[in-house]
Amino acid sequence: MGPGPSDVHPRVLGAMGKATIGHLDPEFIALMEEIKSLLRYAFKTNNTLTFPISAPGSAAMEAAYANLLEPGDKAVVCVNGVFGGRMAENVRRMGGDLVLVEDDWGTPVSPEKLRATLQANPDAKIVGFVHAETSTGAFSDVKTLCEIAREYDCLTIVDSVTGLAGIELDVDGWQADVAYSGTQKCLSAPPGISLITFSDRAADHVKARNTPVQSWFLDVSLLMAYWEGDGARTYHHTAPVNAMYGLHESLLMLQQEGLENSWTRHREMHNLLASELETIGLQFVVAEDCRLPQLNLVTCPQDVDEAALRKRLLTEFNLEIGAGLGAFAGKVWRIGLMGYSARQENIQLCASALRHCLA
Repeated sequence: MGPGPSDVHPRVLGAMGKATIGHLDPEFIALMEEIKSLLRYAFKTNNTLTFPISAPGSAAMEAAYANLLEPGDKAVVCVNGVFGGRMAENVRRMGGDLVLVEDDWGTPVSPEKLRATLQANPDAKIVGFVHAETSTGAFSDVKTLCEIAREYDCLTIVDSVTGLAGIELDVDGWQADVAYSGTQKCLSAPPGISLITFSDRAADHVKARNTPVQSWFLDVSLLMAYWEGDGARTYHHTAPVNAMYGLHESLLMLQQEGLENSWTRHREMHNLLASELETIGLQFVVAEDCRLPQLNLVTCPQDVDEAALRKRLLTEFNLEIGAGLGAFAGKVWRIGLMGYSARQENIQLCASALRHCLA
């Protein structure tokens, strides 16, 4: 019950145990087509460029910037936690002209600050922000932020690694240009694969680049020759076949549950956790109107050694919860309710174990 990876569903583990076949085998190519279709369902998009990348979620973040950003391009990055900071680091390392919009950790990205920043930087080309900030447990208003970016003709990059399948994400409805996620959060598959989608507008921007994409492995045009090739596909890399089996099964389970039902389940489990923690006297860090149901930041009582308590939970109850990061290090616990982990029996175990250890 930490910030990820979440528990892997037994169906996913079973799927990953199938015989390994070639990454250009006709059976695997058929599976790839199903994965792309199921990903479009999960992202709520019709984007052609929607596919998995054979690397963790951080690779999708780097792919987004590597393909959209050219040296000297001005990019606005909204930072309200660790992962907004990592977006900013990508811009720095790729030679972009970085402009920061900073908000306090545990609060959402401010639309007003973004608008003021874009007014002051009319030559900005990209706006990046985190939908669901894993380090703080706060979510931001993606729809409004995308609307503001479009007013100033900027492409948007949306990090929804913890958001996808846990809270509402509507890529087409909100007109996000690039959105990415990972397998190990609310999809309940093992870590190691990231998921990304590019709008037609973003794809056209990539095609019109003046310089080559700095990463060979993450160059979308090369990846899509493998994932989208008509008839014979171009070899790019050896895909992690068994991990893709697991991804396919997790996406199939999401479709069977229903995307909106998944959002509702995560919210209901959060409400149950909140009611249990209140009886112990523990308080949430993030305000209710911007609190992630799947990632809960809880204030550690001042007289408690938070690291020692987490160790007790792990050794005595076989229960993992997460430590705070950055500004919250040593001050909070991060309790995950993601995917298969978001179950009533887990919440009861967590609450009773915390109650015992705190007593």
